[in-house]
Amino acid sequence: MLKKILNDEKIRSTLVQGVGLLFICSVIYYFFINTQVNLTKQNIQTGFGFFKLESGFDISESIIDYWSDDTYLKALFAGILNTIKVALIGNVFAIILGVFIGIGSLSSNWIVKKVSTTYVEIVRNIPLLLQLFFWYAILTENLPDVKSAIEFLPNFFLTNRGLFIPFPVETMKFFYIFVGLCISCLSFFLLEKKRDLKTEETGLESPIWQRVNYLVFLIPVLIWLFTGSPTEMSLPSLVGFNFQGGYTFSPEFSALLVGLIIYTSAFNAEIARAGINSIDKGQWEAASSIGLSKKDTMSKIILPQALRVMVPPLTSQILNLTKNSSLAVAIGYPDFVSVTNTTMNQTGQAIECVFIIMVVYLSFSLLTSLVMNVFNNRFNKFERS
Repeated sequence: MLKKILNDEKIRSTLVQGVGLLFICSVIYYFFINTQVNLTKQNIQTGFGFFKLESGFDISESIIDYWSDDTYLKALFAGILNTIKVALIGNVFAIILGVFIGIGSLSSNWIVKKVSTTYVEIVRNIPLLLQLFFWYAILTENLPDVKSAIEFLPNFFLTNRGLFIPFPVETMKFFYIFVGLCISCLSFFLLEKKRDLKTEETGLESPIWQRVNYLVFLIPVLIWLFTGSPTEMSLPSLVGFNFQGGYTFSPEFSALLVGLIIYTSAFNAEIARAGINSIDKGQWEAASSIGLSKKDTMSKIILPQALRVMVPPLTSQILNLTKNSSLAVAIGYPDFVSVTNTTMNQTGQAIECVFIIMVVYLSFSLLTSLVMNVFNNRFNKFERS
């Protein structure tokens, strides 16, 4: 009977996996017990009770209102929001810049091609940390002081203390409007895909009532109306030794953002170049034969097909930029890792803080992968259909 069971490949495979899982659980249990014993010997308390304690330290910049007498939990939340801000803005611009550079590296113009290729080769081979130091030095040492601020646009001031710009007074209302705009853009993309698919299937132009997809952009307008039509802006102005009002992009944030965008865009450019090269040259010839310009061929034929190849590796680069933002601690930007390190040093809760960092970045990665996979599946569905 035993011999018969062992000869069954399915049962044998299940037994091997069970033994392997038991071994892994045993190792985890051993380290957990060993850690508990060592912490008890050193009289170190464990748990997350420190969340409710007063933090006692300041955060130089935060999206939410934060003061030194707030709790550690609020401090960690402020750090998470700072990391999300860098990740969202950085990834949008890194993808856009990367795609343009990738297209440039395939250009028939010799100068554009060489500049794009040189950019990619130089940026990719210089460590990111050194680039962050470089941009931080540029922004703090080579820009004028507050009294000599550069006003490159009305009420936009650039100094060695940061970039000062106008900002809405009623920020939450404008946040709702921004969310509405994002929903409108996504809805328009999906509706256009469905309309084009129906046109391809029937060979007939859609009636006018089915071509009102642009109406989705009324969503942010309606939100603006329902929230009271807010228009008041806070303008930065020089008061004493610094600017007050508006919104400030600090040198630390700006250096981190510029460094991450430039570094990641070089990798995104190679992804874009590879994706475009994966499309058969016959597509270019067919488009040229019907009179399409190179611009229209790229935007309407080549790039939509190349996206199917580009999205999976672009997802990895989005994750890399988010994780690389943890280098912010080197130039003084209070991202999540920096705030958590300060919390760990003050409370001594090293295990809990490291665990929180792991969980937060794992959550970022899983959420990003989920969103990109949904986009990739939906896009491929339309293309296959």
